[in-house]
Amino acid sequence: MNMRAIIAEDEQVARQAIARMAKASGIQVLAECADGGETIRCLQAYRPDVLFLDIQMPGIDGFGVLQGVPRAMLPAVIFTTAYDCYAVQAFEHNVLDYLLKPFDEERFCRAVERARLQLMSVTNRSELITHLARELRKVDKSLAASHRLVIRSRGKVEFLNVDDIDWIEAQHNYLRLHVGNEVHVLRQTIAEFETRLDPDRFLRIHRSLIVNVDRIRHLQGCGYGEFLVVLKNGKNLPLSRGYRDRLDGFLEKIDVLPDGPPNVGG
Repeated sequence: MNMRAIIAEDEQVARQAIARMAKASGIQVLAECADGGETIRCLQAYRPDVLFLDIQMPGIDGFGVLQGVPRAMLPAVIFTTAYDCYAVQAFEHNVLDYLLKPFDEERFCRAVERARLQLMSVTNRSELITHLARELRKVDKSLAASHRLVIRSRGKVEFLNVDDIDWIEAQHNYLRLHVGNEVHVLRQTIAEFETRLDPDRFLRIHRSLIVNVDRIRHLQGCGYGEFLVVLKNGKNLPLSRGYRDRLDGFLEKIDVLPDGPPNVGG
């Protein structure tokens, strides 16, 4: 994996030595900075993969550089310094490595390898996120497709929008889908088909009946806790006691107005 780096070092000889070792390791050196202010500007401009950072520099020191750049913009940071007294503070800033001058190419290469492994890990996470996003888009498309049905009967194929269904009745392993004045027959059990429906739009009211809640006009009490579900087209469907709790759960999701005043006078 090719890496891009910025070198921040106020001593020219040390800066040139680090640049030479970096290039020998296959790293592209984007900029060589002699002070903290220049380093911050180059970080913002180039967005490198790794930063070789001296601590004691004129103006803004190495820690000032880390504080002067948003955390999300910081690359892997490798400190290069002649002072060992900053090691603890450096690792508190999540610095990847701490090269104590003078260091040789072998030590430099170990630090570079750590940076390469970290970059690969970040890249793998990014690829994983991209993959998951792609799979989620597939799921969205699949869900969108589930709102359409393909009905094959009498030598023709019809496409039916699920939301157009008024109500559904089960007859053994077949379903009769009522859409306006039309009835479409589908070979599937009602339990299987129910899992494909939006529970906020379709309500099971009987072991063999499902209704589109947008088609309900009102509920008609029949005494003894029994109700009929009256659709806008005038169709009456029985509400089974065993499914009354589903109706109650549905009513809790919507605003139910209180009873109005009694109707008096003409």
